[in-house]
Amino acid sequence: MIGFVGRVARQSTGILAALQSRAGSVSRLIIVRGSIRTGILIFCLAMSAIAAALGGYATLGIRHAGDLVARTFDESLMSINYARAAGADFAAMRVASAQRLLTKDPSVRARLDAEIDELAKSLSEDVTIAAERSQSARAAKAAAKVQEAANAWIALHQPLQLPTDEDGSVARNAQEVELDKYSKTVNQQIELLVNYTAGDGFLFRQRALAAIKRDLQLNVAGLTIALLMSGLFSWILARRIIGPVAIASKAATSIAAGNLNTDIPKGGDDELGILLSAMGRMRDNIKSMVDREVAQRRSAQARLSDALENSREGVILLDKDGEIALANSRASEFIRCLPELVHPSSLRLARPSSEDASLGGALRDARGDVDGIDGEALLPDGRWLRVSRSPTQEGGLMLVYSDITGLKQQKAELHATNLRLDAALTHMSQGLCLYDGEGRLQVVNRRFCEIFDISPELVLPGMTFEDVLRLSVAAGNHGNQTVADLLAECEGLARRKGSNYFQHLSDGRVVSIAHRSTSDGGWLISCEDVTEQQRAQSQIAFMARHDALTRLPNRSLFAERIEQAVAETALGAGFALFCIDLDNFKQINDTLGHPVGDGLLCAVADRLGACVREADTVARLGGDEFAIIQADVGTAEEAERLAQRIVECVGAPYQLNGHRVIVGCSVGISLAPGDGTTREKLLKNADMALYRSKMDGRGKWRFFEPAMDANVQSRRALEVDLREAVAKDEFALFYQPIYDLRKDRISGFEALLRWQHPKRGLVPPDQFIPLAEEIGLITSLGEWVLNRACEQASGWPNELKVAVNVSPIQFRDASLANVIANALDKSALAPHRLELEITESVLLGNSTETIATLHELKARGLRIALDDFGTGYSSLSYLRSFPFDKIKIDQSFVRDATATKGSKLIVRAITSLGRSLGMTTTAEGVETVEQLNQMKAEGCNEAQGFLFSRPVPATELATTILSLRNGLKRSDWSRAIAS
Repeated sequence: MIGFVGRVARQSTGILAALQSRAGSVSRLIIVRGSIRTGILIFCLAMSAIAAALGGYATLGIRHAGDLVARTFDESLMSINYARAAGADFAAMRVASAQRLLTKDPSVRARLDAEIDELAKSLSEDVTIAAERSQSARAAKAAAKVQEAANAWIALHQPLQLPTDEDGSVARNAQEVELDKYSKTVNQQIELLVNYTAGDGFLFRQRALAAIKRDLQLNVAGLTIALLMSGLFSWILARRIIGPVAIASKAATSIAAGNLNTDIPKGGDDELGILLSAMGRMRDNIKSMVDREVAQRRSAQARLSDALENSREGVILLDKDGEIALANSRASEFIRCLPELVHPSSLRLARPSSEDASLGGALRDARGDVDGIDGEALLPDGRWLRVSRSPTQEGGLMLVYSDITGLKQQKAELHATNLRLDAALTHMSQGLCLYDGEGRLQVVNRRFCEIFDISPELVLPGMTFEDVLRLSVAAGNHGNQTVADLLAECEGLARRKGSNYFQHLSDGRVVSIAHRSTSDGGWLISCEDVTEQQRAQSQIAFMARHDALTRLPNRSLFAERIEQAVAETALGAGFALFCIDLDNFKQINDTLGHPVGDGLLCAVADRLGACVREADTVARLGGDEFAIIQADVGTAEEAERLAQRIVECVGAPYQLNGHRVIVGCSVGISLAPGDGTTREKLLKNADMALYRSKMDGRGKWRFFEPAMDANVQSRRALEVDLREAVAKDEFALFYQPIYDLRKDRISGFEALLRWQHPKRGLVPPDQFIPLAEEIGLITSLGEWVLNRACEQASGWPNELKVAVNVSPIQFRDASLANVIANALDKSALAPHRLELEITESVLLGNSTETIATLHELKARGLRIALDDFGTGYSSLSYLRSFPFDKIKIDQSFVRDATATKGSKLIVRAITSLGRSLGMTTTAEGVETVEQLNQMKAEGCNEAQGFLFSRPVPATELATTILSLRNGLKRSDWSRAIAS
């Protein structure tokens, strides 16, 4: 910077020396040359050079000063400010760190960690900017140390978490002491950075002041020299020019006075002569300009006449005698329609309405003496004219006629719009009050008076807000509240809840009041009676936490009640949690209809409510699931007595819509805090106890036992393995032969699903098939079995059929017929070779749709067999409603048929029934020769069981077919008996 100031000083000294040399040369030139023009030119050039030199130097000085100011702000001040900002950021980081160490809330700690990270980023940016704008290496070095210390503090702070003593107080540790040391180090580095930047700024300021002082001295010296040279040049030119110009000034004064015929003497060849010649030409030019001005005025008058003729306004100019001096064509048109327009004093004009006053100013009668709008006139053709007049300087009068027909129409439309607006305000559902900036009532509608039961005649424009409140108080809307109380309440509600709030009237109604400010400083109040809406919202809030059918608490509210009960266990109060499930409710709902089912649920809810105390809670969790919280339970016997009362009470008969309905219930119980201290744990344990009570025969109650959890975990593990088995294709089909007793040979195979688990080994079907049905895997498994069985049976001899078991859940799928059709198409298996085995439970559900599906399958050529006949519901109506191809006698009857008091009469009845209906009968589970002979004697058509063969994989089918194709030999019987 010192070098820059030196350069400027040397330039200034050179400029002054050049000016002195140039002034001497100009003086010598003016003395030698006698030309005025040359002298003036030289003088102007010299003055221009002086001005240019002074301006250039001043520009350099200003620019230099600007650079100094900019550097003072950008470097010194900004560096100090950012250093101080870094200190503020670190102070905020320490505060946030202290708060983080004192709190235990994870969300608060996370928020404070995020705040510390943001402050750390801000500190880093402040330190970086302070270093960039610093003016010394020590300041930059100090900034780097600040950043280094801050990073160390942050690294030490992040894992820090103060331990707490047994009494909850925070204990200081060595890590916190180390953090305090780093904090002091950071503060010392920041203070050092601030001191360095401040010191640099002071030194820079001293150098800048010295440079500015030097510039001022040089400016004063240059200005003094320039003034001296200007005075010298002025004195020289005054002697050479002023005298000769006097003559020219006299002639110019005469021309300026308007004497364009003045004589101008002829000058010589010098500048004075040239000036006089120029003045002569100027005189001539002025003459020509005057002539042109006259012509232009005439042209303007012609254009004005054209404008008047083409104007939409009618204009008439009357002289002082009242005669027409000027009238345009538009005025002539109006006068032809109504000649009296020429003399407004003899014409009775209608006074404009008050709305016109805003458009035309003050209104006066046509005979008045005030300028402006005089009135309106109606022409015979229906047009309206506004007549206005203005006096002229000569004592005449100018009349202007404006066609306001369109304005009249707009006013009429505006009036109609106002009427519609008034109708809207009158009939709108909300009450409305509009106040101006002074708090005076401007607009009020009928609905407002109706809401607050105020007579409309009492609510008048101009009333204050307090006056309206006083009328509302007088109407008895606010009980014992006064106007002052209402004003305080309105201000408090508006301040706490914003511009909207609810006001509760003494008659129980609720009014929603909204305040809106207007642009003129007033406000708009809108009121709406929301009593019904509030009731609806209260009902919605109730329904959100209660069951819509039974009005009992729902799952959400029940969960809150459990949490409350769990919290009270800390005070020593135990409770019991009951999970209740109705037995066979779905069957009642399906057979008697949903109205009966809903009525049954409501009746059960009433009986459950009658079984418990007022302190207990009864809830409906969904479907036919209920739950109860029995409060203040000290022993399991208390819960058991309530469970017995529930089972007996719910199990009593119901009379619903003319039907006598009996439904039982199963109950699972968990005790708190012994069986759990959380809502989830207690519900889970009660649900497991409920599952056990259902397994034990329904209509029972069971307390939770730890072994139940083990069974559930085992079942869940089996479920996981089953899902993996489906994904990994761990299943295989085994086949058991079906033997034709009349033809004494094999007639087909029944496909049986087997699961070979890599660790469990061969899992029995009675374990995983019900589980697959429960978790929804049976549909995909059944489709796989159909496809695989059809594919493998397509390679058998044509006289052999394949039987496949179909689950009741598969029959609920509308796509079952398509799945079977696709399996037959892919395998090219003849439909009559596929036999579907179903149990009686398939027909218990939607029997109409099921029968329709069975008829569709039978129409396609498939054979339908009724499996396990006699063990289920055994309704003979099933045999009548659908013509089954086969009845399979359950193995429990076959096993007891050879006993003395066995079931051979049942077998005989079934075979006789099948024979009468034309259905094949198949005996299942034939394991001995005696059973086989008995089945033959009773008339069974087919048999299957271990006597013929155990289920074998597809790889052993060929051997089985060859061994049984030509009948069962004595040797085979011997092997079967031995096995």
